[in-house]
Amino acid sequence: MYAILDIETTGGKFNEEGITEIAIYKFDGHQIVDQFVSLINPEREIQPFVVNLTGINSGMLKNAPKFYEVAKRIVEITTDCVLVAHNANFDNRILTTEFRRLGFVFERKTLCTVELSQKLIPDQPSYKLGKLCRSLGIPVSSRHRAEGDVIATVQLFKLLLNKDSNKEIIKQAIKIDTSRKLAPKLLNILDELPAKIGLFYVHNCTSNILLIGKGLNIKKAVNQLFLRTSKKAVTIQNNVVSVSYEETGNELISQLKYHKEILLNKPKYNFSKKEQYTEIEFSNENLLVIDKGRTIGEKSVILIENNILKGYCYVNLEHQINNLEILRTLVSPMENSIENRFIIKKYLQKNKVEKLVRF
Repeated sequence: MYAILDIETTGGKFNEEGITEIAIYKFDGHQIVDQFVSLINPEREIQPFVVNLTGINSGMLKNAPKFYEVAKRIVEITTDCVLVAHNANFDNRILTTEFRRLGFVFERKTLCTVELSQKLIPDQPSYKLGKLCRSLGIPVSSRHRAEGDVIATVQLFKLLLNKDSNKEIIKQAIKIDTSRKLAPKLLNILDELPAKIGLFYVHNCTSNILLIGKGLNIKKAVNQLFLRTSKKAVTIQNNVVSVSYEETGNELISQLKYHKEILLNKPKYNFSKKEQYTEIEFSNENLLVIDKGRTIGEKSVILIENNILKGYCYVNLEHQINNLEILRTLVSPMENSIENRFIIKKYLQKNKVEKLVRF
């Protein structure tokens, strides 16, 4: 679970700043499950350059709650969460400082979308939130206001999760709980899984991935795994501590991601089948395979350029599809392998997708 946040402050001397606005969106890796947005009366002067930047002035904050009045809500919405922010060190420092003034120790794991973007989306001209979102086709409204920035950070974080093929983000966020007995644990795991198409990842007590699976119904697929009585299945049941998942929106993306992530993560209990693949040439050198995404209004896009498979991404806006430069940046790379080309060609021969765009 993630608490994606943005904080606006008064400015001023280091560790003497006060919060003027805070927005926290609780994100389960797939959707927003809770949110808290509020102006805050910092009980101190706001620096003029901050007023010009954010538009927040002292008059707006006169009747706003003071930090101690919202502190409990902040603790509640961030409990058992990893804090995610664009420049997380700053936001976490401000929060811990405010809580320290109240005599409360506030400690949370953090993830920084600046650092993640530099690693997963290299060679960008700028990693400032506004400029980065603009280059990725992510809309930003109310820049330098907490809620506008946090909404943009959520969209950026979704993209980063999609590009994180090694699942390092998920591994950091998994909450390990080994106190429950096996049967209730398995039932609780199932309760948290969706009846949606996608992949699932079985983790042990050190967060390592034991098995990667896929299914048209994630909950049903995991339930079937837990009901099996084979030696391998029983071993997995005895060692599973948590199951994370990733919705894909359609079966083609599931097949491609499944193949890619088994090769990358090499789970102990996945055994790759030796299959014979034949070289495939796509009939058109430049092709977009557009199909359903994970949510209403979202589309999945597979990019094939100059007869080379570049990868896939999810988009919400038509201009992201129409702008090839943006699309190339959004794409999570996939190897232009015989196997992947064969998977796509075979799928297109047997199934309909929403749209094929030749360019």
